[in-house]
Amino acid sequence: MILYPAIDLKDGNAVRLVHGEMGSATVFNDDPAAQARAFVEAGCEWLHLVDLNGAFAGEPVNAAPVEAILAACKVPAQLGGGIRDMATIERWIDKGLARVILGTVAVENPALVREAARAFPGHVAVGIDARAGKVATKGWAEKTNVDATDLAKSFEDAGVAAIIYTDILRDGAMKGPNIEATEALARAVSIPVIASGGVSSLADLIALRDTGVISGAISGRALYDGAIDLKEALKALKA
Repeated sequence: MILYPAIDLKDGNAVRLVHGEMGSATVFNDDPAAQARAFVEAGCEWLHLVDLNGAFAGEPVNAAPVEAILAACKVPAQLGGGIRDMATIERWIDKGLARVILGTVAVENPALVREAARAFPGHVAVGIDARAGKVATKGWAEKTNVDATDLAKSFEDAGVAAIIYTDILRDGAMKGPNIEATEALARAVSIPVIASGGVSSLADLIALRDTGVISGAISGRALYDGAIDLKEALKALKA
């Protein structure tokens, strides 16, 4: 199972939110590229980036720090937030991004997800963010009646590289991931599923890995707070 250290970008800084509330942002590093380098030096194989401002604006806002991270680090990175058209997808992939994450458009314009997955095989992931099993969009600000599992299943034949499933009520709360819901989703689809939201201890990571069906896990606040030692976690996940 791959561990993805998360760098959430707001106003050019690396921050963490609680339950996705922009007003709850805590700045952990005012140099996101330096933070990315620290994660890479600890041995991570991927980086998970989120343009929080972009998720609300509907277009990239934190392009400069993302580009600085891509220039500073040689490990692959995936990015979500404000990526809602083919031009933006192509531009990011041309800049060296390994994977774009499409969230809001997966609900509002699923044809775009299919088009992008065909045009850029292996470079497109779907972000499914849910409260109580129902998908939320536009930086989690808008609720829908779309069932998370139904949405995931609708992309079974689209060729997407991964599904990133976030339990919003667990995100940034340091209360553990929703293992049951994430495992159920992973068993319902053949697309690799990456867990996000609430991963706050090495025990959480081991429990996710031991389901045998979850391909990755994203952690942010626990790495910044020191609740998870990245080097130790990477070593344990390889054991």
